[in-house]
Amino acid sequence: MKSREQEYRELFMAEALEYYDAMSRHLSELERNPQDTAALNELFRLMHNLKANARAMGFVDMGEVAHKMETLFGQIRSQERAFTGALVTLTFRAVDVLGTMIRAVGSGQDSGEAKGLLDNLDLLIKGEEPVETQAAPTEEEVDSDAARKLELSDLVYIPVKKLDNLLNLVGELVIDRDRILTLAEELGHSALQATARHLFRISDDLQYSVMDVRLVGAGVLLNKFPRVVRDVAATENKQVELTLAGQDVQIDRNVLQLITDALLHIVRNAVSHGLEEPAARLAAGKPATGQLSISALTERDDVLLQVQDDGRGIDTEAVRRKAVRKGLVSAEAAALLDEHGVWALLFEPGFSMAEQITDISGRGVGLDVVKLAIDSLGGQLRVNSELGKGTTFTLVLPTSIAVKGALLIELEERAYAVPLLHTDTVLALANDQIFAVGGLLMTRVQDENVPIVPLRQLLYAEGDEQLPRATRADLPTDGGLHQVLIVSYNNRRLGLLIDRFLRQQNIVVKSLSKPLDTIDLFGGVTLLGNGQLCLVLDVPALTRLFLAKRP
Repeated sequence: MKSREQEYRELFMAEALEYYDAMSRHLSELERNPQDTAALNELFRLMHNLKANARAMGFVDMGEVAHKMETLFGQIRSQERAFTGALVTLTFRAVDVLGTMIRAVGSGQDSGEAKGLLDNLDLLIKGEEPVETQAAPTEEEVDSDAARKLELSDLVYIPVKKLDNLLNLVGELVIDRDRILTLAEELGHSALQATARHLFRISDDLQYSVMDVRLVGAGVLLNKFPRVVRDVAATENKQVELTLAGQDVQIDRNVLQLITDALLHIVRNAVSHGLEEPAARLAAGKPATGQLSISALTERDDVLLQVQDDGRGIDTEAVRRKAVRKGLVSAEAAALLDEHGVWALLFEPGFSMAEQITDISGRGVGLDVVKLAIDSLGGQLRVNSELGKGTTFTLVLPTSIAVKGALLIELEERAYAVPLLHTDTVLALANDQIFAVGGLLMTRVQDENVPIVPLRQLLYAEGDEQLPRATRADLPTDGGLHQVLIVSYNNRRLGLLIDRFLRQQNIVVKSLSKPLDTIDLFGGVTLLGNGQLCLVLDVPALTRLFLAKRP
């Protein structure tokens, strides 16, 4: 496996070689037409970028040559001088030297002495004539240079759309692979079975290779936050010290892109709501500067993005009162909620603790937007808080959204897939383990009363009518055990009565096509090895439907 330093070096090389080719082309254009503003601007931009990249990688001489070239092209842009005479010769030579330096980086060799070139560039910048310190190249050197200029980078840039299409095709291949495996087992043909097993290994490697190509470092996103935090802190008159960690953690680019707005919202929320103003912090015995950390880390197959502050923490009782006042929950029900249950109310649509509208908060766009984004990825959001000490939001995200672990269940001879991320417990309950309270069937799971509802009632419910009040008399009396899948969403557990459990397996989820994509209860569809279409249940939508229709 390549080291991170080697990866960065290769990326730098690929980009720098592109810059070198472009610089050579634009210099020739500028020599033909010194008034070519577009070529001049592009040369200035390329030198500026190469200077920044080279300095970031520690290639000081390369960065210095690019810096002086940038200064020269800046003088030409401001019409302090013209692109003529010794300037033309020296800039061509400087670009050649940059090319040599870039290739030296790729081969791990010393880039050579650049002092003479730098001195001459300094003279040109001061408006003086350069001193010829380099002998004319020999014929061999000219031939060698010409050959080197035809080199191509070992890296290629691929549009993300092409990668998406490739992954989609691999998904189709995996579905057909499972189908062939099942057919081979059913036919019992040994040669076909061996071929199917080989196909399985090849396609498995192919799938993970494609997924690996799409992984990017979390730093791509995290490194954008220093400016965001600085701007929000300035607006809110707060002092914030930001710490970033885990920039090297790898995550699917699409996951990172889909979660960007949600993470931005949480970070702005942490500065605006979480951290106190300096005077309030000093009064509370804290340093005037608040601490905010954004970190990425891995946990088994998931990537965790954490936003942690040392601010005021969540006032659980204030949230409880606000939720009752807004009618989100009755006073009686609110009194029964533990602190995690109360914090879950923060993610209800339209809920906000802000009393005043500012540029940052209080406009009714709350954490429900964050929750919806995470739900769409099949992720989870965890909250931990201590009054007066701070709050931590943890976004639990899948490394990739292409393949999901799922539990297959059966209802009325049809298979359904439930993402493992939302499965809590599987139970086989006797009649005396289920009781009825207030029109709901309930059972005890780990000292908690959990409501149970037949899955068919949720899937086949029509209109806005409430679910019928349930009693134990509704349960079959044949003495068999009831199969119950406990799912969880936003700190709420819900038991689904099903016919039977099938198995656990990885599935490739495909989006539902129109008009089925408007059905909230299904998050997509997959094809099982036996050729049967299998709908993927959307647990958040099922939970919301149950809460809306419970008697």
